Amino acid sequence: MPNFRKIYSDIYDKYVDKIYRFVVLKVKSPETAEDLCSEVFLRGWQAFKEKEGKIDNIQAFLYQIARNLLTDHYRQEGRAQMVSVEYAPITDSSQDLEEKAMLNSEIDQVKAVLADIKDEYREVLIWYYLDEFSVPEIAKILNKSEPACRVLIHRALNALRDELK
Repeated sequence: MPNFRKIYSDIYDKYVDKIYRFVVLKVKSPETAEDLCSEVFLRGWQAFKEKEGKIDNIQAFLYQIARNLLTDHYRQEGRAQMVSVEYAPITDSSQDLEEKAMLNSEIDQVKAVLADIKDEYREVLIWYYLDEFSVPEIAKILNKSEPACRVLIHRALNALRDELK
């Protein structure tokens, strides 16, 4: 009999940062993101045990749980979605202060713009460019065809460019 706890522990280690980043970019506070991320993995574990580890695409499965939880969260809260500006800035310690300030300013601008585009656009941009998912992986998560996902990514990029102008 396989050790489901060990297998799921490895799954958790592999996907927790990606799921957290996906969630934190869609909610106001890091604390809320942590709570929702924990709930994603709890529900994932329950389903993993019930199905005896037989989940075709665990990554798509976890992202679908996260999307559903975010939908439920905003239904309950009744608030507009905001992008967190408290997510750790991406900087290199060798950069001088002026470069760090410039990079953080650009990151904050992108986060603000992401908050202004459609949810589906934001999701595909995060998955494709930040998480480096392939088009087939995104198609599996969204339950869409690959050509439809390519079009969605293209439209999302155009929406992002329009907001940045």
